[in-house]
Amino acid sequence: MSGGYPSPLNYHFFPKSCCTSVNEVICHGIPDARKLEEGDIVNVDVSVYCKGVHGDLNETYFVGKVDEASQQLVRCTYECLEKAISIGIILLFYFPSKAYSTFSLKVKSYCGHGIGELFHCAPNIPHYGKNKAVGVMKPGQTFTIEPMINAGIWRDRLWPDGWTAVTADGKRSAQFEHTLLVSIYIFM
Repeated sequence: MSGGYPSPLNYHFFPKSCCTSVNEVICHGIPDARKLEEGDIVNVDVSVYCKGVHGDLNETYFVGKVDEASQQLVRCTYECLEKAISIGIILLFYFPSKAYSTFSLKVKSYCGHGIGELFHCAPNIPHYGKNKAVGVMKPGQTFTIEPMINAGIWRDRLWPDGWTAVTADGKRSAQFEHTLLVSIYIFM
């Protein structure tokens, strides 16, 4: 498809066309010359503006052979996204039956969001329990679901670049994201 452009580029001064978040980076990592190494996990977040609307998605990938704990973290995060989509509501308390008790689904500084003519808009779509989000989704609205799971504590900190969010304890984080449409119809 032609005529699109990367939504993040120059969005609030973001300097690149996509986000790459490696290992302990939760989200909004700025691509740089860092070489990926065997055992890393990397999230690639791609957003595009085309024909008057934005679309946003991301996935976390393995670089070569990855340790079992990182595999479980990434699998758990993906399962949370898939479960949320399959049941048609934002996932608040789901964890796979394997009970990954060391993972924290409480990255509270970032959430899913409305998307469409604007890159980020209402409503906010928190992915943690006991959130204070208000509002009703209506047919025709589009939004993102983007669970972020840390291997350690939920707290994060921001790098001096003003964008890169990392886990406060330096442990790994995984994320997956899809853009969804609220519809009265069922699509298969």
